[in-house]
Amino acid sequence: MPYRTKRTFLVTGAAGGIGGACVDHLLHDGVNVCAADLRPLDHTDAHEDALDNLLLEQVDVSKEASCLAVVEATIKRFGRLDGLIHMAGVHCTEPWEEMTAESFDRILSINVAGTFLIARAAALGMATTGGGSIVLASSGSTNMSRQDGIGNSSPAFVASKSAIIGLVGALARSFAPLHVRVNAVSPGATDTAMSAHFDEDTMHQLSERTLVGRIGAASEIARVASFLVSNESSYVDGQVLAVNGGDIHGS
Repeated sequence: MPYRTKRTFLVTGAAGGIGGACVDHLLHDGVNVCAADLRPLDHTDAHEDALDNLLLEQVDVSKEASCLAVVEATIKRFGRLDGLIHMAGVHCTEPWEEMTAESFDRILSINVAGTFLIARAAALGMATTGGGSIVLASSGSTNMSRQDGIGNSSPAFVASKSAIIGLVGALARSFAPLHVRVNAVSPGATDTAMSAHFDEDTMHQLSERTLVGRIGAASEIARVASFLVSNESSYVDGQVLAVNGGDIHGS
């Protein structure tokens, strides 16, 4: 087991496919988890055997007070915070011709400023209990942002996820004195609610882009994020790890 007994982790975006898979993976390893999302959560049926290890919270990562509150609630319940897996965010496929300044700013406020706010709150919390690890979420769209309508993301979304790459390096340096590592995963096309509306042809083309011939499962992203937040990755810091089936090398 890569975790010390009863280590505690905060997972944002826990109502989503990848965030939910991270909660599942961590609870399976017997650690404490605060599962947080903007939407109300109910993971009790799925984790009846792990309720003592599970805390459900709501968080709006674009609000500093909300970020501080969820960290405080986690430490109050479990006595410590050892890691953050930050998967909360919003996707956007709005065409550039139609995008307003307000809609662009909204994406950046949640995906960029929100990432900074929750990471800072978590780092300050972890500093009081000996340090820890933070895992953020970039996106394969930063490398494969084609304008062909296939799994397409808006310029605002691509810009927001590109900013995460810069944040990883900046926060890794900033948080090093607190003994807090910062890394990120960069998922490729993944089987989640975000891709549920894709038709068969789109799914086929997304699969053909990869070297493994398929899109990813949320659990596959979760396993990598869980590795990065664990002690097994103790010498990994300031890195963005692509988890995309070799998408960038595909067709």
